[in-house]
Amino acid sequence: MTSPIADGDLGTRWSQRRAHQRWLHDHAISLLDFYQHRSIDPDGGFFELEDDGSRRPTAARQLFTSTRMVHVFGIAELLGKPGARAIVDHGMRHLREALADREHGGWYWSVGADGPVDASKQHYGHAFAILAGATASQAGHPDGPALLEDALAIHEQRFWDERAGAARESFAADWSAPEAYRGQNGNMHLTEALMAAFEVTGDDVLLERAHRIADKLVNGAARANGWRLAEHYTQTWEIDFGYNREDPFNLFRPYGSTTGHWLEWARLVLQLWELRGRADAWMPEAAARLFDRAVQDGWDARAGGFCFTVDWDGRPFNRDRYWWTVTEAIGAASFLARIDGDERFERQYRRFWDYADRCLIDHEHGSWFHQLTPENRPTRDPWFGKPDVYHSFQACLVPLIPTDVGLARGVRDGWYGRDER
Repeated sequence: MTSPIADGDLGTRWSQRRAHQRWLHDHAISLLDFYQHRSIDPDGGFFELEDDGSRRPTAARQLFTSTRMVHVFGIAELLGKPGARAIVDHGMRHLREALADREHGGWYWSVGADGPVDASKQHYGHAFAILAGATASQAGHPDGPALLEDALAIHEQRFWDERAGAARESFAADWSAPEAYRGQNGNMHLTEALMAAFEVTGDDVLLERAHRIADKLVNGAARANGWRLAEHYTQTWEIDFGYNREDPFNLFRPYGSTTGHWLEWARLVLQLWELRGRADAWMPEAAARLFDRAVQDGWDARAGGFCFTVDWDGRPFNRDRYWWTVTEAIGAASFLARIDGDERFERQYRRFWDYADRCLIDHEHGSWFHQLTPENRPTRDPWFGKPDVYHSFQACLVPLIPTDVGLARGVRDGWYGRDER
């Protein structure tokens, strides 16, 4: 399908237009409304929601869900959203009373009514604990600084590998049995979290760790691999190209390369470049290369949408369309349109929102469909219902915040609605 903005003069960027800014804000509020009054489980944690907003009967409450809700509704509180503090309070209480391992430290991956369901210590979830602590601190929550301090201490003591310049993946509940696998996904979210923590603490060590991760995974491995980001590594950080070939549709560790992560890194690399004073010339180049490669390999020019994964020759492998890939494409295009200035990024920004409006946003029930077929029809497995607000909410905020400040910090300091400062 041809995009309606394929030709012609673009004029002013959408993110500079008041009408588009209002639309982004209104859509962000609609997302918060969808989750705010349906998600709280009075017995602890948050319900996952079905497509119509009803509650799914899932037994486990996962660490990354509670931490993401604290992050999103911490920003919502900064925006002045009535009721947002209650969500943050509930999430913080669940982290403290149910997910925290009082004996060994850190947080369980998931818990149920009778205690841990998966007691392992996963770096992915702990990275989001840092982010939640940073955002709660920016929002003035009284428990935010303690959460951030605890999460950074666990990061330092358990996960950070100084020699490798990246984080280890997982451990058993008592911090024994370290997993040999190394992954980019948790390290990517750690980069996001460390930048947010830096904006709270001013600790340059956090920013330099974020830079070391980006240099390793993007400037090193992705560049050497034709900008197809490697997801999976051995214990010595050698790319494992065959990882999960026998389980190719694994939810968190699929075979091949995940196009959405190329796009997510494009934005994070540029944010890091800004925070570090635009010191590294490789970073804007890498962001543009990752973005262009994702569009080249992953975007379906006929039907629209990104395939979820590609093989190592760039051929689509998992052809389903996941909502979060497009949200990250929106964020990356927004950053590149403002920093690089090439018109193609603004064109793509508009194209991605056009696709989201046409195929992913559920105009009847609210929120976004989480998974589509290659023909852009809603489908299920591995994503059931609408369990996540983090990605789509951030897609609305990224274009409204200057590129040299994080989301929570930007809203707190009055830069919301101003894509430049």
